[in-house]
Amino acid sequence: MSNVAIKVEDLGKLYRLGEIGTGTLSHDLNRAWARLRGKEDPFAKIGETNDRTAKGGSDFVWSLKDVNFEVQQGEVLGIIGRNGAGKSTLLKILSKVTAPTMGRIKVRGRIASLLEVGTGFHPELTGRENIFLNGAILGMNKAEIRSKFDEIVDFSGVERYIDTPVKRYSSGMYVRLAFAVAAFLEPEILIVDEVLAVGDAEFQKKCLGRMKNVSVNDGRTVLFVSHNMAAVKQLCNRALVMQQGKNIFEGTQLEAVSFYQQSGDTNSYFEHLGPVETAPGNDNIRLLKFEVTALQGELLTVSSGIRFEVTFFNAKPGINLDVTFELRNTDEVVVFHHGALISQHDDSRRGVYTVAGTLPAHTLNAGNYEFKLIFGENQRYALLVADDVVGFEVLNESLGSNSNILPGVIRPDLKYKISFL
Repeated sequence: MSNVAIKVEDLGKLYRLGEIGTGTLSHDLNRAWARLRGKEDPFAKIGETNDRTAKGGSDFVWSLKDVNFEVQQGEVLGIIGRNGAGKSTLLKILSKVTAPTMGRIKVRGRIASLLEVGTGFHPELTGRENIFLNGAILGMNKAEIRSKFDEIVDFSGVERYIDTPVKRYSSGMYVRLAFAVAAFLEPEILIVDEVLAVGDAEFQKKCLGRMKNVSVNDGRTVLFVSHNMAAVKQLCNRALVMQQGKNIFEGTQLEAVSFYQQSGDTNSYFEHLGPVETAPGNDNIRLLKFEVTALQGELLTVSSGIRFEVTFFNAKPGINLDVTFELRNTDEVVVFHHGALISQHDDSRRGVYTVAGTLPAHTLNAGNYEFKLIFGENQRYALLVADDVVGFEVLNESLGSNSNILPGVIRPDLKYKISFL
């Protein structure tokens, strides 16, 4: 464990729904007797996975089960997954907010956690007093805390209110000071949950920069939970993907984000087979078909190019009709927003239209994408806005000796001229 900051082995957390403890004294005694004999918790055998979408047959649920991973010193590890995957429970166990039901955790270094707004703050104390309180909890003396005090206050931007009880802070002020305390009081391990979403965009950028700095320059370890895939790609070296209490994938941040995004339901083909009147849309426009296919070959890849085609029913004759295609990646970055004017002289007809477009090879990078459609009148009035009509995946390809997923939205086939003087 020379360079290992955190080692998690067979970690599990079992909860009973609607109860504190197991509900009866006899159940609690049975569990205690099993622990004394070194046996498995008898109620763990009937626990179910934490699938929120299905009705279970047991009151016992595994929020975490058989979780194993290591985090190296100085590494920034992202933890991603959908709501209910067990991410926050994992961080609470690592932060010693709650105890595991099974498994072991080995930690080297002091941990500072930012799990929710105001974690570790006493509401009746002022901001100044809470800084010293948190420093003392981390084992620092007054001189060490004073040496960091000005940096904490400056970063948080709450200098005017530093001697005000934090119970009077807004949620934004609370999280600013809480993050500054956690990041500047020099813990060896910093654990940050999605709480940064409370702050504004400028503060979130500062936080990401600070976390990157404490990892690269100070050699400290960061665990970062977020639903913002762009932030995970920017900040982390590696990432875990969690699902129903288990870590189902571990790899580089780009590989993990790609795996997570591919695990959703994507469909590159839509077709309505019933009567036109029941097709998705409204009294102006009805969607009949949308498909995304490869220009070359059968698979959508970086070098295949793509063809996209929409078929729809127009119910408004005598207008200038247009359709706009907006393509976004799963980081909600708009790749392009481009339209086609279907009729130009108030001569649209009632009936079925088809509009097709193409993207050349080496335009899109590997990843998942979704189309949005906007049907308009006179390029001003929206007749129909259809979000996420189809989603599709562009597969990765090797680039020389590099078979990894590369960052970026586009993947151009650039030609370079090299000279040696």
